[in-house]
Amino acid sequence: MTRHGKNCTAGAVYTYHEKKKDTAASGYGTQNVRLSKDAIKDFDCCCLSLQPCKDPVVTLDGYLYEKEAILEYILHQKKEIARQMKAYEKQKNEKKAEMAELSKAAKESKVKNFLDKELSIVSKPLNPFDRKEGDSQPGPSNEDKVKQLPSFWIPSLTPEAKTKVVQKPDKCVYCPMSGKPLKLKDLIPVNFTAVDSSVDRVGLINRQDRYVCAVTRDMLGNSVPCAVLRPSGSVVTLECVEKLIKKDMVDPVNGEKLTDKDIIVLQRGGTGFAGSGIELEAKKSRPVMQA
Repeated sequence: MTRHGKNCTAGAVYTYHEKKKDTAASGYGTQNVRLSKDAIKDFDCCCLSLQPCKDPVVTLDGYLYEKEAILEYILHQKKEIARQMKAYEKQKNEKKAEMAELSKAAKESKVKNFLDKELSIVSKPLNPFDRKEGDSQPGPSNEDKVKQLPSFWIPSLTPEAKTKVVQKPDKCVYCPMSGKPLKLKDLIPVNFTAVDSSVDRVGLINRQDRYVCAVTRDMLGNSVPCAVLRPSGSVVTLECVEKLIKKDMVDPVNGEKLTDKDIIVLQRGGTGFAGSGIELEAKKSRPVMQA
């Protein structure tokens, strides 16, 4: 391909680049875009705000959140659940009152029909050829004719939209990343070990390498698998966990005993390389023109 081959329009072949460009401009067809490193969250950033955490907490599944952001999320979810529960209770009471009115109307109708039949009983036979005023004539009644009118513009015959049925809401708050139930007691404080303790937080955020392993002092990043020790909240590399910590199962920071559940693998972002095992492709589904 020549230097300006992508912009050449005199070729007899409909190239792949021209097809992709025309697909993007037409608004039809599914598009796939490979994400770069700039589109991936850093390992020490909040999953909600996507910013470096000031007061980080981690869930049991290893998702990192800013404490203020996740508490605000939980509070918002609880308020939404309370609002939905209030709407559900209101609908339940309205339905209960409606059923009571229908039951009352049915009883009154039965009583009325019984009284009408009692009053219609006579001791002498009636002449079927004598019709009194007020008797109904054979054939469809006026009420049936009104019901059959196709006049949709008449207010009494206008169809009404059915009220939306409110389902009973789930009172459990779920993690926005894993979708599993989330409780306040499951949020574990995280203590990152800074590279240089003399640097303030603003200067630390501007640096590419911000934190190190609490035991081996190895640099932490998206390419380094790391874990959080639950008793102390310290962040260490998985290599340190496998080679050092799992031998005696003791927290090297505070000396407390560890179990397998106390070692929480931190969910990290990708590195921009396909070998990191992270899904780096974004897909947008759009209408497809088919012949």
